[in-house]
Parts: sequence; structure tokens; C-alpha cells
Amino acid sequence: MQERQEYQQQATGSLALTGNIVDVSGARIYPGTVHIRGGRIVRIEARQGAAATGNAGAAKPTPPEVQGLPGIRVADGEPFLFPGFVDAHVHIESSMLTPAGFARLAVVHGTVATVSDPHEIANVLGMEGVRFMIDNGRTVPLKFHFGAPSCVPATPFESSGAVITPADIARLMKEDDIRYLSEMMNYPGVIHGDGEVMEKLRLAREAGKVVDGHIPGVTGGALERYVKAGITTDHECTTLEEAQEKIALGMKILIREGSAAKNFEALAGLLESHPEAVMFCSDDKHPDDLIRGHMDALIRRALKRGFDLFRVVRAVTLHPVTHYGLRNGLLREGDPADIAVVDNLSDFRVLSTYIDGRPVARNGKSLLPNRQGPKPNRFDCRPVDPEELRVEAAGRHIRLILARDGQLVTGSDCVEAKVSDGQAVADPQRDILKLVVMNRYRPAPPALAFIRGFGLRSGAIASTVAHDSHNIIAVGTSDEELAAAINLLVESRGGIALCDGRDRTVLPLPVAGIMTDADGHETARLYERIDRRAKALGSPLTAPFMTLSFMALLVIPELKLSDRGLFDGNAFEFTSLFCPACS
Repeated sequence: MQERQEYQQQATGSLALTGNIVDVSGARIYPGTVHIRGGRIVRIEARQGAAATGNAGAAKPTPPEVQGLPGIRVADGEPFLFPGFVDAHVHIESSMLTPAGFARLAVVHGTVATVSDPHEIANVLGMEGVRFMIDNGRTVPLKFHFGAPSCVPATPFESSGAVITPADIARLMKEDDIRYLSEMMNYPGVIHGDGEVMEKLRLAREAGKVVDGHIPGVTGGALERYVKAGITTDHECTTLEEAQEKIALGMKILIREGSAAKNFEALAGLLESHPEAVMFCSDDKHPDDLIRGHMDALIRRALKRGFDLFRVVRAVTLHPVTHYGLRNGLLREGDPADIAVVDNLSDFRVLSTYIDGRPVARNGKSLLPNRQGPKPNRFDCRPVDPEELRVEAAGRHIRLILARDGQLVTGSDCVEAKVSDGQAVADPQRDILKLVVMNRYRPAPPALAFIRGFGLRSGAIASTVAHDSHNIIAVGTSDEELAAAINLLVESRGGIALCDGRDRTVLPLPVAGIMTDADGHETARLYERIDRRAKALGSPLTAPFMTLSFMALLVIPELKLSDRGLFDGNAFEFTSLFCPACS
């Protein structure tokens, strides 16, 4: 309570922060004092006469990337003052928290701003959802920079709760709260000149706003056409070669390290070869992961790999601020006082965070109050009977989705089906489970497929966090368990659920079926509990529910399941569950 009162009281007064000041633009570190008044930095006073030292605070040795560089003078035992950190691409909804709840956890890690695509809630609620995110974000000081969702629905091959039209984009482009056009996931539409897609891109260009990209695995002439449409970034790279080709065409690469997709190891070399083209992002971050770390964890990891300090920190400060024209400061005179105070350059532990000169986190604790409010939702789905999940065997072989740990990209295979009483059924012994996607917005028959990689020996898990349309998605070992898990979500009108015999657990997500305004730490504890149960059922995945949430994401190849059927992401068309060529 005392900490939150401190946040409330420290609104517009004067403040002075002393320590080793990190000038990311000038690649300098020097001891001094930052003077703040009315939320802005009015003066930065360098301390004269402080000697250069081999120690970087708290008797920790200066890392190799700092030693010997010009402009490095540090005072022993004093913290380091950095510009606050930016997540350059994140879907707040994937934290399962509202923007206010996300902020409470993120500020502890030195995060002061995000570049946020609200297309998850837009797929559920349309323009109402975008407004909700903006309004809820205004209740906290963290600087959310929202984009206009470009692909709602992401494809015409799935059922969403709403549509964002070019007319909607035109309205959003006129608003100061909308900073850019969010990731253009319909890359086939761009490559082939789809009229509606090109109109959205034209509206963004005319408004002078940046366009974010999403083009996994595409190369050559098709990639060139995509970039020439005015699209400036990509966060879907999985190899250095892919990233380098995109950089050569003028794109910025966002190195992603989220709860499901983890590309840092594959792309970290860009910090050496193309540092000016790099930003860091999480894309999707579950609440338990967010408690453990955010951009600070990526900085720490990169420094331990020996990458240059300034190249690393620019990826979460200077580069996103300049590319997107963000409102947060860069620790310069006249800037908003958005500052992360770090203990030393070895441990890189965030001691405190300031936004507009107000303390928002200190000593690992958030100073922001928990805020609750409206809970908009859209849900019209009836309970399902196990009989509705039967798959009549129409051949000997089935197409199998191959889920991969730490990746959004799936594989595919053609395998012999297990048949019982004329039905193709799950075969847990071969890790072949049944996958179900159900339209949550209107009554419709379920779509059915089979998948390998989840490893459940018994039971089922289900979720309404299912990118991008957020229909009900479930994977399980039997039709009975699948129906039980799905019906828990129908009853709660959204959430994540697990069923295994009498063990039935649900984490309700009452805001659009994908978020909660409950306390973030409590949400994380509940999520960790249900995540552990899924792993106890046999799943080898690092994040089973996060991986499940992407199995209906049609814009990421290779094989996915829409509420309308099995989808080939390479051909960008529906395909049959049974394999005629194999049968």
C-alpha cells in the first residue's frame, strides 16, 4: 500500500536520479545526475573528475563489450540509468491480461512502452475491441502504442467475431492513438494485389504511418513485391538467411522471443552483422513468463553472449522509438523521463522504473494499482456431445499436423489412421491426438483433424485463446475428454481448460474470452497450475497451451485447422483430412 501511495503522490514534482548515465545515441556512459521536473528531463548534469574504472557498479566487472571503448566512465557502486525499454511488437491479449494488468507486470522489468497490435481482441469484438484496448491502456502510465489491425479476420477461410473494413482503417488512421498499420498477415493478398488489402496499405501510406509486416519463409520475387508495397518490418524470421534477404530489401527485423516462438538463438548474429536493422520483441507472452522477465531478460541474455552493449540496448530503445515515432523518451534533455535503473551490467537487474518521472516499479514490485472495469465479450456456442466429434474413416491414411516446440510453423505427414468401429480415432501410443476447432460466435459443426507433438497420454486441453479468430480449440485423447474440456469453456464463456477423468480445471477469461482483469500474479499462478497438469499428462511442450493457440493460425504454414476445415498454408487453401495418394 505504501508503494502505491508513492506512485500516486509522485505526479508532477521535481526529482533527481544519480548514477551512471547510459547515452544510447552517443554510445557513452558517464556518471551524473538526471534532473526531472513535470515529468520531463530538464537537465542532465555530468559529474566532472570521475575516473574511468574497470568495475561497473556493485563491484561487478565491466563486461568485455564495454571495456576499452571511448566515452566509458563509470562510478563504482552506483546504478546505471537507461532509457526505459520497449517491446517492439506484442499482442497484449496473449498475456491473458488487460493492458492495465500487463503494465503492472511489465514495468517491473524496466518496460515503459510497447508497440501493440490489438488484432486479437479485434477478431472478437471489432472496433469495440480496439477502443477497449486504448481506453484500458489509458488507465495506467505505461505507453501503449496501438496499431490498426490490418487483417480481421486474418483470412477468409475462418470465422471471426467481427470484421475490420477499409472504411474502419480509414477512421483509425486519422487518430493520434493509432501509430501504425499492424502486421499485414495476408501476404498472399499483398503479393497478388488483392484490392481490399492494397486499399488498407494505401490508407496507411497516405496517413504517413508505418506498416508492419508478417511474411514467414517467403523469398525471391514474391518477397520483393511484398516489401515494395511499403511494408517495413518482419518478426517471423526463423533463419539468418531469411532475415538477411529481408534486410537487403530494406526491412527491419524484429528478433522474437516469446512464450511459443523463440527465434533469438537463430537470429542473434544480426546484432553483429546488421545491428541498425534489429529490434527485440516478444509477440506473445504468457503471464508466468512475463513475471519472470521481459525485454530485460533478452538484454541480459545478449550481453552474456558477448554482444556489444549499445547494439543490444538500441534494439529495445532507440530503434523502436525512431522507427515508429513513439512517445517515450531516450534519456535526453527535454525528453519524457522514462527511465530504467539497473544495478550493474553483469546481472542487469532492474532496480526501479520511472515513466514520465513517476516511479512505477521498485525492488521487483509494481507500484501500479490493479484496475478492473468493463468485460466485453462475444460468445454464442452451445455445448458439444462426444458423438459430434466422431470422424468416419474415409480412407486408410490421414494428414497429420506436426506441432513443433518453440515454433509457430508446423509440419505435415501422411500416416496410417487408427480405426475403431469404422471411426478414425486418436492413438496416444503413437502421439496421434484429435484436434477440434469450434466456431464460438455462432452454432456450427466442429472441424476435426489429427495432430502429433502434444504427447498427452490421457485427457484433453482446450482454449479460446486461439489465434487469430479465437474460436474454441482443443486437443485430446478421446472424444469424451474433448467434449468435457470444450463444454467447460462454453460454460465459462471463454478461458483455458483441462480435463482428465474427474480432474476438471478452468481458468476463466471473461474479457472477450481471451483476457482477465484479475490480479496478474494470481492469473499467472492459476495458469502455471493448469500448465503443469498438461505436462503431467505427458506433454513435452514448453508451453502446451500457447502452442495449442497457434494451431488454428492459418497464415503460418504448413498445416493448420480452421473452424471450417483442414488448411494447407503453403497452397493457401483447404485440404482433405484423408490422403487419397497414400490410401
